[in-house]
Amino acid sequence: MKNLTHALKQRWPAVVSALLVITIVLAAGVTYKLWLPQVRGYFEKDSTPVVDDHKGHDHDEHDHSHPGHVEESAIEFSVTGLKNIDFEPATVTLSTFERSITLPAMVVERPGHSQIYSTAPMTGVVTRIYPVEGAAIEPGSPMFDIRLTHEEVVNAQRSFLQTLESSDVVQREIDRLKAAGEGVIAGKRIIEQEYEQQKLQASLRAEQQALLLHGLKEEQIDGIKKSRRLLQSLTVFAPVHSHDEEACDEEHLFHVQQLPVKLGEQVSAGQLLCIVADHCELYIEGRAFEDDAMRLREAARESRSVTASVVVGRRQADVIQGLKLLYLADHVDAETRAFRFYLTLPNKVALDQTAENGRRFIAWRFNPGQRMELRVPVELWPDRIVLPVSAIVEEGAEAFVYERNGDHFDRVSVHVEYRDQTAAVIANDGAIKPGDVVAAKGAYQMHLALKNRAGGGVDPHAGHNH
Repeated sequence: MKNLTHALKQRWPAVVSALLVITIVLAAGVTYKLWLPQVRGYFEKDSTPVVDDHKGHDHDEHDHSHPGHVEESAIEFSVTGLKNIDFEPATVTLSTFERSITLPAMVVERPGHSQIYSTAPMTGVVTRIYPVEGAAIEPGSPMFDIRLTHEEVVNAQRSFLQTLESSDVVQREIDRLKAAGEGVIAGKRIIEQEYEQQKLQASLRAEQQALLLHGLKEEQIDGIKKSRRLLQSLTVFAPVHSHDEEACDEEHLFHVQQLPVKLGEQVSAGQLLCIVADHCELYIEGRAFEDDAMRLREAARESRSVTASVVVGRRQADVIQGLKLLYLADHVDAETRAFRFYLTLPNKVALDQTAENGRRFIAWRFNPGQRMELRVPVELWPDRIVLPVSAIVEEGAEAFVYERNGDHFDRVSVHVEYRDQTAAVIANDGAIKPGDVVAAKGAYQMHLALKNRAGGGVDPHAGHNH
C-alpha cells in the first residue's frame, strides 16, 4: 500500500499535465473558428516569398506606377521576344470607318471584247499555222496560210482577170485609133471603143466588189491587177487593238486561247480558225442577295471604292483597292436567286518570257475563273477608333488590347462596337485614347504569356482570330 501511494505521488505531476493538455485541446477545438483565421493570416504574411517579375533590373529604372497600372495585368518582353511573336505596333487615331459587306465574286472576261474569233475568209486548205496554242502574238502578225479551193472564188477571180485583160485590149485600140489621126479613121469608131471601155470599167468595179465580199482585201485585188495572176492562197493576220477602253491604251500582246484547226484541214468560209484573247482588262462578277441590291445601288450612286481580295484556299491574297462598281444586272438569277453586279478590273502582264525557238509566252496577273471576295462599303462611321482585328483578344464576354507603356504592355479592357474579318471598331470611351500605342500583331501571344505567368489554364483557341 505504501508502495502504491508512493508511486502515485511520483506520477501525479505527469497526470495533471496530461489533463491540462487535454483540456486545452478540447477548448481549442471548440473555439477554432475564432482564432484560426488570424493565426493563418499571420503565418502566411510572414512566410509568403516576394516574387520579383523584374529580377535583375533596377526598379528605379522601371517605374510602373503610371495611372491605371496593375501589376497582374502587365507583361514585359525583350526585343528578341517581340520579334518571336511578330509584334507590330499601331498608334490609336480617330478615323472614318467604312462598314462593309463581304460578297463572293469571280474574275470573268468582258463579253464581246476579251475574246476575238478568227475565221476562214473563204474555203480552202490550211497550209501553214504560225502560232501555237498559248503563245503570245503581236497585233497584225500572220497566223494562217490558206490555199484557195472554193469554185466561186476562183471563178470570180477569173472573170475579174478576163475583164481586166479585155479593158487593156480596148484601151490599146483607142490609143491606136487616136494616133492614126482624124482624117484617116472616122471619129465614130473611136467613140464606139470608148463606150466599150466604159462598160468594161463598170464590170471591173462590180467584180472587184464581188471579190471583196468573198473576203479578199484591197491589197490582194491590187496584186491581181499588177501580177495578172489568180490569187492561189491568202494569209490570215492577227487582229489589231482598237484601244476603245481607257485601261488598254498601251500596246500589248494577244495570246492564243484556242486553236481547233490542224495543218492540211479543209476549212469552209466562216469556219473558226482560232480564238485569241486580250486580258488587259477584265470584269469582276459579284453575287449578292436580293436584299443587298439597294445597298449596292447606293454604293454605285456615291462612287464608293470597293476592295477585292483574291481567295487562295482559305486565305486571302493580292488585295486590290479603289475599284468602282460598273453596272448592276437588270434581273435576279432564277435558279440561284443571286443578284449580279460587275466591276472593271485593270490587268497587268506578270510574266513575259521567250522560249528557245523564239516563241513568246505571257501570263497575266489576274485570270478568268479566279475566286475573289469583295468588300463593298455600305455605311460610314466618322470619328471612330479603328484597329486591326488581330489587335483584339477576346476571352468570354471580355475584349482586351495590349497598350505599350515604356518597357512593358498593359492589358486594357475595351468595348468592341463592331468587327469584321479585318478591322474592329473600339468605343471612344477613354479606355484607350488617340496617341496610345497598342500591339497590332502579337496581342494573342502576349495574352497567353500573361495567363501562363498567372498559372491559369489557357484555352488554345480562346480569343484567337482565325
